[in-house]
Amino acid sequence: MFSMRFENLNPARPFVDATPMSRSPKPSDLPALAEAAQEHYGVHHPLYVRLWTADAGIAGTAPDRRFLAAPIRELRAYDVPPGLALRPAKTVDHYDEARRAYAAVDADHPHHPEEATIQDREDLQEAADEGLLFDVTVNDEWAGYAAAIIKPYDALGLPAYVVRELILAPEHRGHGYGPHLSALLAQALPDPTRILIGTIHEANHGARTAALKSGRQDIGGWLQLPLG
Repeated sequence: MFSMRFENLNPARPFVDATPMSRSPKPSDLPALAEAAQEHYGVHHPLYVRLWTADAGIAGTAPDRRFLAAPIRELRAYDVPPGLALRPAKTVDHYDEARRAYAAVDADHPHHPEEATIQDREDLQEAADEGLLFDVTVNDEWAGYAAAIIKPYDALGLPAYVVRELILAPEHRGHGYGPHLSALLAQALPDPTRILIGTIHEANHGARTAALKSGRQDIGGWLQLPLG
């Protein structure tokens, strides 16, 4: 089943989604998938076909976002650096600072805007209203945001909290805090019987490494089949 999509609703980044499949694609499937996508949606000039697989990769494809997850009860915060903590946030008072934090990462890594963008202020306020937005603090100073939300559509049908935001301010990057954020968020969430899940672009090595070190596991995700 194919459908036309746009990355982050950007009309300059069209792609064809082929996620609903009865099995993971094989390399031998790729030419037929590309041909079918061009036949039905070529008028829109799609950049690629998005495929789903539990495998780490398929020859002939490029990386996309992967789902990293773990039961909350298994995400324990060990050896947390002194002073690093989460504090419940009722409002998104530091949103401009969070935007600057993203801009700093973008400046250091020009490919980053294609891998991760800040959530809308309204989305983070929704998390705050649900009691799922937290200020990351270092020695009681604001250092970033951690947020989750219950969105079954984004959780692969699992009983899960979906990671909505994990960001550190520039002055607090490079201190080894990142790998502790998933576990700290998990332990701050109200229902320990759920799973913590979220997508990270496979090319976003820093975020992916931090999530894996925290105990989250790659349970599958998307790949891109380029369309020439």
